[in-house]
Amino acid sequence: MSNTYTQLYIHIVFAVKNRAALLSTDWDERLRLYIIATVQNNGHKMLSINNMPDHVHMFIGLNPAQSVSDLMRLVKGDSSEWINKERLTKSKFQWQEGYGAFSYSKSQLVKVVNYINNQQEHHKKTTFLDEYRQLLTSFDIAFDERYIFKEPE
Repeated sequence: MSNTYTQLYIHIVFAVKNRAALLSTDWDERLRLYIIATVQNNGHKMLSINNMPDHVHMFIGLNPAQSVSDLMRLVKGDSSEWINKERLTKSKFQWQEGYGAFSYSKSQLVKVVNYINNQQEHHKKTTFLDEYRQLLTSFDIAFDERYIFKEPE
């Protein structure tokens, strides 16, 4: 795309199906590397990625040649296929439907990267659902409680 210049920073949050705590510290670094490769192979820049046992945060520099929804279909589809092929969980692994995507300006990069890098500390004080609701609220995104991430079963 000649003469097209963009600066698009997107924070994306997605969860394991039923918010099951399946992302093990035994292999979550491999998962993050797999997701980073998927993001980069699609022309985007990974700025930060981190996970808890039941969800993932990633912060990317978005290439406008691909939509967020197309990227997320690939990230979630390819990574769940990889997790299942590697037999990293006892039962079939799936991501929960949907995701949250939030845009930030360049001046907020360090703040968002630090936030994502400090997820383990953050979740000692805040639940994932409270964190997610706060993101939705702070971005003035109207949401229906029936369609946000489910409580663990």
